[in-house]
Amino acid sequence: MALGPRLDLRQSQSLVMTPQLQQAIKLLALSNLELDAYLAEALEGNPLLDTAAPDSEGGGDEAPEGDVAPVEAATLDADQALSSDSGATDDLDVDLGAESFHHDSASDSVGLSGDSEGIDFDSFAGEEDDLHAHLLAQVGECFDGLEALIAEQLVAMIDEAGYLRADLSELAQRLGVALALVEAVLARVQCFDPSGVGGRDLAECIAIQAREADRYDPAMATMIAHLDLVAKGAFPQLKRICGVDDEDLADMIRELRGYDPKPGLRFGGSAAQAVVPDLYVRQTAAGWAVEINGGTLPRLLVNRRYYTELATGAAAKNKAWLSEQLAGANWLVRALDQRQRTIVKVASAIVKQQEGFFIHGVAHMRPLTLRQVAEEIGMHESTVSRVTSNKYLSCARGLFELKYFFSSGIAAVEGDGAVSAEAVKSRIKAMIEGEDAKAILSDETIAQKLSAEGHDIARRTVVKYREAMGYGSSVQRRRQKALAG
Repeated sequence: MALGPRLDLRQSQSLVMTPQLQQAIKLLALSNLELDAYLAEALEGNPLLDTAAPDSEGGGDEAPEGDVAPVEAATLDADQALSSDSGATDDLDVDLGAESFHHDSASDSVGLSGDSEGIDFDSFAGEEDDLHAHLLAQVGECFDGLEALIAEQLVAMIDEAGYLRADLSELAQRLGVALALVEAVLARVQCFDPSGVGGRDLAECIAIQAREADRYDPAMATMIAHLDLVAKGAFPQLKRICGVDDEDLADMIRELRGYDPKPGLRFGGSAAQAVVPDLYVRQTAAGWAVEINGGTLPRLLVNRRYYTELATGAAAKNKAWLSEQLAGANWLVRALDQRQRTIVKVASAIVKQQEGFFIHGVAHMRPLTLRQVAEEIGMHESTVSRVTSNKYLSCARGLFELKYFFSSGIAAVEGDGAVSAEAVKSRIKAMIEGEDAKAILSDETIAQKLSAEGHDIARRTVVKYREAMGYGSSVQRRRQKALAG
């Protein structure tokens, strides 16, 4: 048999993800704020895309019919969202007394209260200085010359908690000064605000605050030197070492608890970022309504009039480029509309499954998986996972991440049904916070109580949930309550 090259023609099928499909998947996983940044780039790169105010009523220069393609915020009832791909149309007759409306920005509430005054912008707090800026300002007031240089070097080595993380002898050698001078400058820096800043360990930080409070007597100094015994709750040993009675010891511990172990953290460092909800859920007379937060998204338009003006008399190469931009703009508008409908459909399914939570609270949460929601709405499980990533839902009970509503189940003792792990965590939290200082509940006792309430849960599971919520063991909680008095 002769061997040689040859050409064969074969037909085969394969699943290929087009660039548009990959982009649509990416859009689905973005939160509203991330999507806003993405749309800003798209608007800059495509001249045929335009925006309008999210709540515009059509005022100003309005394009003729067919010239623009808007993306509207979808609002669907839970049952309608699950049974149809189209959004529900709300009636125009709205009972203002029975309906509640969401405000996407502070300006939306102007005039609603009846007074003629606008927003009091002076009421908004300004950004505070961080710890290092606060300390450097005090350095300029208290030092000059070489001492100011040493003080600035010391401040630069103070961490965000207010502790000095430096070797003074190494600093003195690097600056070419005497160690005694560095220690003298540090002593003055430790008098700065906030009280306790510049301490090299917890004991020195607490001692600085005790001195400023004029409470650093020999007994308090001895207690601060033995903070490990305070943490262990070794009160008899502390009384013997400090030479005090029960009343004085309780007073000293009360004073000790009033000091700040991390004084630098009150300045916060970076400001906390507020979470903006992607969805609103509210209960109406017709059921649960789920709506997209349109206040964080621009209203995207395709400017066909501008396309017509540019294409008239343009060269063939330019017309091809304009056609490509027009197709991209149309696809983006459709993709955004489909994204909103998909998010509302998934959120509506979650609300339907967890209706007990929205009505009665976390104790009535049901175990829920991505597969259950995917099967109910007829989508793939990976799609539901992308929809619920980095997105938040606002309802009457607060702000929750969509992933919060998915949890494993704890089987019932009788075998009839199950309860969500979040509900069990909530019950464990209530038990721990409500326990008596003289009757601290062990993990085994908590497991027995839950079993009596109908939850089949093991002691090791109680330990896992307790540690996940940040609660210590029964021994640690007993010691904390003893210290609290």
